[in-house]
Amino acid sequence: MEQASTRVRLDVAYDGTDFSGWAAQPQRRTVAGVLMATLDRVLGAGTATGLTVAGRTDAGVHATGQVCHVDLPGPVWDEVGGSLVRRLAGLLPGDVRVRAAVEVPGDFDARFSATFRRYEYRVTDAAYGVEPLRRHEILAWRWPLDLDRLNAAAAGLVGEHDFAAYCRRKENATTLREVTRLQWRRDPDGILVATVQADAFCQAMVRSLVGAMLVAGDGRKPVEWPAGLLERRERSSEVTVAPAHGLTLVAVGYPRDPAEYARRADQTRRLRLPGLAVPAPEPAA
Repeated sequence: MEQASTRVRLDVAYDGTDFSGWAAQPQRRTVAGVLMATLDRVLGAGTATGLTVAGRTDAGVHATGQVCHVDLPGPVWDEVGGSLVRRLAGLLPGDVRVRAAVEVPGDFDARFSATFRRYEYRVTDAAYGVEPLRRHEILAWRWPLDLDRLNAAAAGLVGEHDFAAYCRRKENATTLREVTRLQWRRDPDGILVATVQADAFCQAMVRSLVGAMLVAGDGRKPVEWPAGLLERRERSSEVTVAPAHGLTLVAVGYPRDPAEYARRADQTRRLRLPGLAVPAPEPAA
């Protein structure tokens, strides 16, 4: 008789410096590969199945608020649920942590049930560059940046647009996205932080947006230039993709009512896969 399975949500954080991104790849160290290998050690090979992530981050991108799910046999979860986070902490390498493991309804989908992904990108324009202990999470920019210019450039990118100019296009994948939040702040330590939130992102979109805003922020391009690129229907060669190490996935949102997980997942699939029977690329930055 087939055992009932339990879906488990994992909240994950990692330093992306030494990872070749999230997705498992042969002969490469990836977050998914390390996580599944550790789950196999803790639970037994093949016990955890169906690893699904909210957003597949690229090589070098960090996360403090990544979310994924796996399915476990019910009896296994009953046995290890209360100690799984501690057991994983004892075996995972220092650059990846599972911060929480909780049972969720079976129709929860870490990818398709998500309502938003939120990233932060950190930049310094200090004359001396980046503090040594923070060099893996902050981009050093050689030109002075003006906060008002950065926010003026950002304002034109908010809303639902075709972001083809900012995306690495993939076959059968739409570049239509809704950016619900895009703003810059300068923290007391002088670091400039861009907060970017959308329903989902296509590959390299966040870093492309940052790259365009930075050249507007330092005065080399008009503040209207980044928004003007939205008129294009193919990737713009004028946009330089900002380096990965300044980017961190900080949060993934889901419906407050668990009863809405399935409806949201179905809505997202229909939006991302209109008339298609093939999976769309997972949201990436």
